[in-house]
This record gives sequence, structure tokens and C-alpha cells, in this order.
Amino acid sequence: MSFLDKIVAAVTPPESDEQRAQAHRDAQDLAASNPWLDRALRHHEQICAAFERARHATNEADARTAVRQLANVLIAHSVAEEVVLYPVLAMEGHKGHATLAYEEQQLAKVQMAELERLTPLSADWREKLEHIRGAVLHHIYEEESQWFPEIAREVDENTRVMLDQRFAEEYNRYMGKADA
Repeated sequence: MSFLDKIVAAVTPPESDEQRAQAHRDAQDLAASNPWLDRALRHHEQICAAFERARHATNEADARTAVRQLANVLIAHSVAEEVVLYPVLAMEGHKGHATLAYEEQQLAKVQMAELERLTPLSADWREKLEHIRGAVLHHIYEEESQWFPEIAREVDENTRVMLDQRFAEEYNRYMGKADA
């Protein structure tokens, strides 16, 4: 963790596991009428599970595989958000949130590239993985507690349908799948 990261972490402690869980439950309530949100929440769950696989890897090969799988789902999800959801967030009057979302995701991609260059299971690798995990969990919390509920509450039904279709298309394009 860089010196700046340590200062930011000390000044703005992360939300608790319970706060994250509550935000996720609240977002799930909104997902009933917003299929795109349900899809995004499932991706978030996959991302969290992928982090856990990487954290619990016991040998270098498993660690490399876990990080590759994490990178795939993380990047596919982020691309879909960047192409579909964040523009709507900006168009609905939340340009600051959209800008921050883009910046956080670009930083996560750089950090993932750095992680892939480290020796799996080394102290530096574990520290980098935990740093990325913390940043991604915070980003997910921001999306689930504030940014995505803003979209869900403000768009009309036609936009909801478009969001779901386009979000699935972009995720699937990256993942090479027929359905997310």
C-alpha cells in the first residue's frame, strides 16, 4: 500500500461488513423491478467469491488461476458498467458519482495489472490483493448504497429494459458468453 493509500485509509475508514451487507440487501429490494440491477448484484457476488478464491489459494498455480478468473469477471463487469450504467448515472444528474466511478475502476485495472506481475502468494502479492479487494469492496458499497439506487429510482421503464439488455450485451461481449 502506498503512503497516500495509508493516509486515505486512516482518514476515511472503510464501511463495515454489516453496512456493506445492508446496502446489498437494500439494493436487492430495488432489483425486483430493475433486472439490470439484479444482474449487477450477481456480478458483485461473483467478484467477491473470486477474491475469496484468490485469498485462499494454497499454491502459485491456483493463485494465478484465481487472479485470472477474478480479472475476467472484474473487467467484464466494469466495462459493462462504464459503457451502460455510468453514462446513465451522469445523464440523470450525478456526474460527480459517474466520474468517481470511472476513476476508481481505471485504478483497479492498473492495480490488477500490477498484481499479475507479482509472485503469487508472496507478501507483496498478498498485500496488493488485499489493497485491491478493499478498494473494490468500497466501490461496490458506493454502487449498492447510493449510485445504483439513484439510477433505479430515476429512470423510466423503457430505460430499465434498455439498461438490462445493454448491460448483459457488454458483459457477455467481454466474457464471450451468450447470457450473463
